[in-house]
Amino acid sequence: MDHEKVNEFLGRFVTDLAATEAAGSVVIGQRLGLYRTLAEGPATPEQFAERTGCHPRYLTEWLRGQAAGGYVSYEPETGRFSLTEEQAFCLADPNGPNVPAAFLIALGMLRAEPRITEAFRTGAGVGWHEHDEDVFVGCDAFFRPGYVAELIPSWIPALDGVDEKLTAGARVADVGCGLGSSSMLLAEAYPRTTVVGSDYHADSIALARKGAAESGLADRVSFEVATAQTFTGTGYDLVTMFDCLHDMGDPLGAARRVREALAPDGTWLLVEPFASDKVEENFNPVGRLYYSASTFLCVPNGLSQPGGYALGAQAGEAAIREVITDAGFTRLRRAAQTPFNVVYEIRP
Repeated sequence: MDHEKVNEFLGRFVTDLAATEAAGSVVIGQRLGLYRTLAEGPATPEQFAERTGCHPRYLTEWLRGQAAGGYVSYEPETGRFSLTEEQAFCLADPNGPNVPAAFLIALGMLRAEPRITEAFRTGAGVGWHEHDEDVFVGCDAFFRPGYVAELIPSWIPALDGVDEKLTAGARVADVGCGLGSSSMLLAEAYPRTTVVGSDYHADSIALARKGAAESGLADRVSFEVATAQTFTGTGYDLVTMFDCLHDMGDPLGAARRVREALAPDGTWLLVEPFASDKVEENFNPVGRLYYSASTFLCVPNGLSQPGGYALGAQAGEAAIREVITDAGFTRLRRAAQTPFNVVYEIRP
């Protein structure tokens, strides 16, 4: 046994364990608004306690732990903690990367560990709706900034003729919409277009309807409780799916329903996690992130539904293309991509 390699592995373990344990502190920072308050300016723990109304001893330990992880900055001369502009953008700005929301997802999904462990033994599924609410709320909060940054500025323009249709006034079905952020972004950007969001999870749809009403968009965006195989309507100019096809037990049935629902010259915008068809090329930090989430969320949900599929979050383009082709589509192209997502333009 090579002891240097043992130490190297243990060093990796310490990093991972420290990050795992720090997840709870990050979520506390989000729930209590600690990052937003610290972004207002440097503070000692005592000054920070006055600002936040929280107990100074807890805040002292929290601040020191955050600084040890590089999430907060520290000035030894003054004993003050602060956020740099970059840290504040990632941690305190809901329209930035919203890093705390990702930790909220992680803590939420880990609460299902006993059920997932048992599912390993039985092969049974665990549905999306069976998870803690933090999973749904966290996913919406974490993915929304990426959609804000990319959907209207980049992804829609990358599709052939779609921006023009939406500007003139079109009909859109946003399938698997969750809390409806993507639906509302489309409705807000294209006032002449109507959007129907659908999701099988009733609690998410209730929150989506609430969000549309509060945003003043209820006149042009509506929501229904429906699966990807049963969403209503036909003649859609655009059908969208954001990071959800790989979660479905029957993605083929969903793809066939999309083909039925599209107008003859309609477009299917499909956004899926970035992944290589070669498994070994996904052995990187992003791939590890996706495989971990997929083990707890995506694969169990697929196995909980009829259809026989459990693609998972790292399915790759070949698996997606096979589903699309089997559903009768003849055209698929990679219209755009980011470090986290691939954007496909699909036509009948």
